[in-house]
Amino acid sequence: MTKPSILSFETYDAWDAEAMGEVFEIHQFPANRNTDDLPIEVREGIRAFAFKGHSVLGADIIDAFPNVGLIANYGAGFDTIDVAYAASKNIKVSNTPDVLTDDVADLAVGMLIAVSRDIVGASRWVSSGDWAKSGAFPLQRTVTGKTVGIVGMGRIGRATANRLQAFNMDVHYSSRSEKDFASNWTYHDDVEALARAVDILIVAVSAGPDTADIISTDVLKALGTDGILVNVSRGITVDENALIEALETGGIRAAALDVYKNEPNIDARLLLLQNVLLQPHQSSGTIETRKKMGELQRKNLLAYFANEPLVTPI
Repeated sequence: MTKPSILSFETYDAWDAEAMGEVFEIHQFPANRNTDDLPIEVREGIRAFAFKGHSVLGADIIDAFPNVGLIANYGAGFDTIDVAYAASKNIKVSNTPDVLTDDVADLAVGMLIAVSRDIVGASRWVSSGDWAKSGAFPLQRTVTGKTVGIVGMGRIGRATANRLQAFNMDVHYSSRSEKDFASNWTYHDDVEALARAVDILIVAVSAGPDTADIISTDVLKALGTDGILVNVSRGITVDENALIEALETGGIRAAALDVYKNEPNIDARLLLLQNVLLQPHQSSGTIETRKKMGELQRKNLLAYFANEPLVTPI
């Protein structure tokens, strides 16, 4: 029996690549992004994309594969996929929500603790010999008991808030609507008002045109000089120039970032700052979660080729 042909983007770990190869004929998207490098007969035979990574998947790529019917995304976020254009071509799109929620929430909390206590700097203080030469590490700031604001009360926002309750935090949040499950938390219908009410702002909102630069100059001013920003959403949700200026001038105290506007070639000014914790977009980066993401992506591909409902359609 002939295996259905799919187009694979980026590289997969062996456990995913081998599992996909058992049921699909896999063709690799060209590293130079030139679809003409694939023979026309190959492009015409592709019926689904196994999409991975954070590059843009737009009309130009979609149109190069006239028989594609599904874009199966490896990840919860799909802001780099032109979903509207895909829909106009009757192409389905799926993602991998839920399975990465816990790891993203864990990292959000871990980043908050790390930046508040300067855990990275303290490690360098010991390894450099400064502890022995210069004495105790400078005092840092408490996490427990602070007021935290969550921008976006979806799966990840809720999981993050649940964890922070264990730190006796007063939880505030903003979202498109007030949540029934969040009756013990304070709702704000405006992000600037949310920032003004809290010590810490954690960005967990879904990325899209309506949330681009939602963390603006005004929001950062409202957060204030003692505020901390944590972003585990997408880079486009934060006005990066405004954030860098706030960090450089003391407009806010610190930031912890896992996402950026130009990954992996991030703004060089961020590398010079001492009050920012930088992570390499690794919030879902555990073996356990990545295996679950790959499995769910394959389930959506298999459902499509079996003419069954997608497991996690967008």
